[in-house]
Amino acid sequence: MSWWQVFRYEVKSIYTNSALLLTVFGGVVMYSFLYPLPYSQQLPREQSIVVINLDNTSTSRTLERMVDATPQVQITQHAYSLEAAKQLFNQGKVHGILLIPRHFARDLLLGESPTLAYAGDAAYFLIYGTVVEGLATAGGTLSAQAKVSRMVMSGENLVLAANQYAPIKLSMQPVFNPTNGYINYIVPAVFVLILHQTLLIAAGLLGGGLNEQRQAKKTGYWQDCSAFDMWSARALILLLTYIPLVMYYFGFSFEFYGISRLASISHLFALIIPFLLAVIGLGMVMGELIPRKELATLIVVLSSLPLVFCAGFVWPTSELPSLLKWLAQLAPSTPAINGFLRLNQMGASFEQVLPYVWQLWAQVAIYGGLALWLMQRKAKSTRVVVQQ
Repeated sequence: MSWWQVFRYEVKSIYTNSALLLTVFGGVVMYSFLYPLPYSQQLPREQSIVVINLDNTSTSRTLERMVDATPQVQITQHAYSLEAAKQLFNQGKVHGILLIPRHFARDLLLGESPTLAYAGDAAYFLIYGTVVEGLATAGGTLSAQAKVSRMVMSGENLVLAANQYAPIKLSMQPVFNPTNGYINYIVPAVFVLILHQTLLIAAGLLGGGLNEQRQAKKTGYWQDCSAFDMWSARALILLLTYIPLVMYYFGFSFEFYGISRLASISHLFALIIPFLLAVIGLGMVMGELIPRKELATLIVVLSSLPLVFCAGFVWPTSELPSLLKWLAQLAPSTPAINGFLRLNQMGASFEQVLPYVWQLWAQVAIYGGLALWLMQRKAKSTRVVVQQ
């Protein structure tokens, strides 16, 4: 059987496999819209809080208005005691608490440091950080206003007082995440993981499906073709199938969500090709080892969350056990995610991501060679059974 005949048989087996097509095309397209949906607003805003104003002066009410004016929080409740505020908080009606103490305005005018008490729902770090940020911003602004007023009353020029009320001023400029949002931060890395996992499932389904047919004593083209022809044809078809999907993610999806793109197309392809080939090789190894095709989906789904945390963009790798860090390097998603983020989101040069490129090519050689050896061994055992 010629290579082109094997190629046609592989095309037919891939594009008539409904489970594989649903995973590849349905999964990739569906997740391109479904996964970024929770992060579409980039950052949480207008988190509800309750205020306990024990001072009840014009200054404290000014602070309330300033708090309510911040984009992070919104005052939705007022309470007259801390216990009542805690009850609202525990019932989930508010996400934060602001306590303005007695004599707040007096202490502020006397130049003393009144203490504002903040509380936030720390079960959700994003909400907690947003609430605390909004309350701290409003409190700091009122404090600066009071300090400038005292400096002016002491004879300072208004302009100088406005510029010199704080010894240090921060000028924060986001470098790699211009919107300070979660779309630019997490979606590019997860898109790479989605491509990794769906391609693994596709390659595993093909190998596991053939194993089922061999166990059922069915006959097919795989009995008459060489293992190398089937290995190379399958790898080429999957590669050509996934290149447009990668272009869809790094092209249309990035443009649709406003994700920054700093890498050139040639540099992206220099990283994409070994990434896809390494995943195909690993998927074919898995397909040769599993007895049933449905195990491919189970194995890949169970490995998804560990791969997310071990890749280094959600959880710092310095806090991971050494064994987990070492095992994570065996998955093509780990060097691919780190390489793509540095190249496309951080503007690194191609020379700076070369270690990840070489790691992927090493995985191509190892997983591809292991897959070919397993397929050759399986082909020999099949021929022996047929001859008997």
